[in-house]
Amino acid sequence: MMAHPMMNTSNKTESPAGQLSAPAHFSADNLPAILREKENVKRILVIKLRHFGDVLLTTPLLNTLKANYPQAKIDVLLYGGTQEMLRENKTVNHAFIVDRGLKHAGLKAQISGEKSLFNALKAQHYDLILNLSDQWRAAAYCRLLKPGFSIGFHYPKRDTWLWRYCHSTLVDIPHAAERHTVLNNLDILAPLQLTDISTDVTMAYGQHDIERVKQLCQQHNIADYLLIQPSARWKFKTWASESFSQLINHLTEQGETVLLTGGKDKAELDYIADIIAGCTQPEKVVNLAGLLALPELAVLIDNAKLFIGVDSVAMHMAAALQTPAVVLFGPSNLDQWHPWQAPHTLLWAGHYRTLPHPNEIDTDTTDRYLNAIPVKDVIDAVDDWRTRSH
Repeated sequence: MMAHPMMNTSNKTESPAGQLSAPAHFSADNLPAILREKENVKRILVIKLRHFGDVLLTTPLLNTLKANYPQAKIDVLLYGGTQEMLRENKTVNHAFIVDRGLKHAGLKAQISGEKSLFNALKAQHYDLILNLSDQWRAAAYCRLLKPGFSIGFHYPKRDTWLWRYCHSTLVDIPHAAERHTVLNNLDILAPLQLTDISTDVTMAYGQHDIERVKQLCQQHNIADYLLIQPSARWKFKTWASESFSQLINHLTEQGETVLLTGGKDKAELDYIADIIAGCTQPEKVVNLAGLLALPELAVLIDNAKLFIGVDSVAMHMAAALQTPAVVLFGPSNLDQWHPWQAPHTLLWAGHYRTLPHPNEIDTDTTDRYLNAIPVKDVIDAVDDWRTRSH
C-alpha cells in the first residue's frame, strides 16, 4: 500500500505547518488598555457555531485562554446539542445556546428566543469576544454586544466592509487549508500576543458518566473490548455495512468483544443493525448505539483497547483521550481534520480511488468513498495494534 504523509502509527501527529502563524503586524500597543493587563480581563465569550467535532477542537483555545486569564469567566456560544462536548469541561463557565429549532416554531417564538439570548449575552458585559465562526449572526454579536474588544477571522467570502466593521480586528488565515483545525483556531489569539499556548484537546467526563458506564458494562458483561463507531453525520464518510461485519467477524473469531456505538438517528441505527445482521457471533457484539451521552461515550472510548472508526466526532474524542485508533478517512481535508496528537493508523480512501476535492463534496451523495478501502488492509492495521497491546 502506498505511503501517505498523514498515515502513521506514531504517538504524535504534527500539522504540515505545525507552528502558530501569529502575524507580525499585531502588537500589544494596538490593544485597548483593558487587554494590556491580563488581570483586567474578567469575561470572555468564544463563538463556535459548528458541529460536535468542531466544538471539541476548540478546547485547546479554551485551555489557552484559561492559562493566560485564570481569573476570567469563559463562556461559549454554540449550536444547541453541541454543548454536550463541553458539559464537563471545567474551563467553561457557561454555554449559551443558539436554538436552530426556533426557525420552525413561528415568527413570534423566534423573535422571543432571539431576544432572550441576546439579553442574556448582553448582561455579561464581555471584555473580549473571539469569533471562530463565519456566520453573520456571530459577527452581529461581536458588534451589538459592545465588548471591550472582538477578534474574528478574515474569510475570503466575508471580505466586506460590514464584516470588518463588526469586529475590532481580523486575523488572516491564508494557509488554513494546509494546517490542522486546532492550530487554525489558536491563530485567532495572535492579536493578544499570548505566550502560554496549549495545543491539547480535552474531552472531559464526570463521575456520574463513569457510574452510568459501569452499570452498562455490568448489564452486558463487558470487560476488555474494542470499540467501533462506524457511523458519521454523512453517508459519504462511512464504510459498507458488510465490510464492518467482516472486520467484526475476524475480531470475534480471535476472541475479542466488540462494542458498537452510534447516534440516535434512525438511519444510523438501521446501518448498525445491518452490520450486526452480518455478524457470525453476535453474542460477542454489544450494541450501545443510541444509548449514550457523549461524555458516557468518552468513558467507553477512554477504556477501550482500540478505537476503530471513520472521520467523525468519535474519532476526535479518541484522539483527545489518547486511545489508539484505526481510522478510515475519505475526501475531507486530511491536513485540517486528521486525529490530532494521538496514536493512530489512518487508512485514506485516496490511496485506492480518485476522491473529490474537499471543497467540492456533495454531502447528499450516496457514494461511499470508503468502500475503496479493502477489508484486509483494515484487518491488518487493527491486528497490528492488537499485537502491540499484548
